[in-house]
Amino acid sequence: MLTLRQMRYFDALATARHFGRAAELAHVSQPALSAQIMEMEEHLGVKLVERSRGGVFLTAKGEDVLTRVRAILADVDRLEESARANSGTLDGRVRLGVIPTLAPYLVPQLIPYLRARYAAIEIELKESLTDRLIADLGDGRLDAVVAALPIDADGIAARPLFSDRFFMAVADNDRKVLMSPLTEAQVDISQLLLLEEGHCLRDQALAVCNSAGKRQLMSFGATSMATLLQMVANGMGMTLIPEIAIPSEAARNAIRIVPFAEPGPAREIGLIWRRSNPRRRDMEALGEAIVDCARSILKGAER
Repeated sequence: MLTLRQMRYFDALATARHFGRAAELAHVSQPALSAQIMEMEEHLGVKLVERSRGGVFLTAKGEDVLTRVRAILADVDRLEESARANSGTLDGRVRLGVIPTLAPYLVPQLIPYLRARYAAIEIELKESLTDRLIADLGDGRLDAVVAALPIDADGIAARPLFSDRFFMAVADNDRKVLMSPLTEAQVDISQLLLLEEGHCLRDQALAVCNSAGKRQLMSFGATSMATLLQMVANGMGMTLIPEIAIPSEAARNAIRIVPFAEPGPAREIGLIWRRSNPRRRDMEALGEAIVDCARSILKGAER
């Protein structure tokens, strides 16, 4: 008998194209996922995937089955959403995507906050780049996304949550004195360290420092805010840091935080969900929870 579990595992495998990463997506062990895929193949009587050292490839029949499986899972998710819309607030599964420049700072406070107030909640988290999260939201793999606004996508609703101001982070022992408050024209873009392509914070940093001219950018693109700030602490340059990251990162890195002159640059953080999602009450409750947690974190940044 074909099961929803097998279909969800197959969907994860088709997304990741790797058994190990698919197991992480499905929150199971790799042997358990592999066994379910094999059972699914045996039940259907077809080979769904080709296994190789480079990863996993779907067979032609596998591609056909994937289309049907994703349609079935989307119908099941809509059924669950409709059922939950008539239950208590934030009861059951909530699949939340968070961008990497928010997740390490927001999630550790948000999860305990939600569990303390909504005993029946089942939280599934995904940290990824904005474009990937919005694609998963549109495909029904996520219920909501926390990211920087605006988002240009069809069929979504968005609620602004809080403003996250930008500061400049430099090494504690940096001999170059940056005037405080800092103006955008003072930023030496040749010393600006950026996240790799695809991170919205990279684009925001370039927009903030646009007036610095066309001097040579550093070619290194980091994959995380933590990596950037370790490089800054070791005197390799400077970087833009969002206010929500300051309490955590300033405590573990030898960095100095320099504010911008008013009105300083900032990003607007919002909650995004599908307009067709009937769980509007849940989205409002989730938004309020994020606002409360962010307010607490940002108070810590002001100290």
